[in-house]
Amino acid sequence: MASVRLFRLNSVLRHRLLSRTLLSLSNRCVEKLNRLSEDGEFLRVTVEGGGCSGFQYKFAMDSKVDEDDRIFERDGAKVVTDDVSLDFINGATIDYEEELIRSSFRVVENPHASRGCSCGASFSLKEDQ
Repeated sequence: MASVRLFRLNSVLRHRLLSRTLLSLSNRCVEKLNRLSEDGEFLRVTVEGGGCSGFQYKFAMDSKVDEDDRIFERDGAKVVTDDVSLDFINGATIDYEEELIRSSFRVVENPHASRGCSCGASFSLKEDQ
């Protein structure tokens, strides 16, 4: 039953890809990636099931682009995500935040997320999706 619901959610989200900006990179994200990235490296963003809210964001530096990847570039900084993950973050912004206790990349302004955990690593989908 859950796989049927997830398939329906993916179908609705894929339909919305045609009418929205796909993914934005904040100024702080671009600046940090340009400092961190070595030759050919980029930030990979994926969405997986899990976390305290149902889905979780994963961030890793990578250098291999797969066939189903989408590349987003701004001022030399690159963010890559696969098609399935893009369904969940389409229209969002990738940001970089520095706090006293941690510094990290984050997905902000995700139009598909209804709420997230306090650390910002997980989220749940809006009901109407």
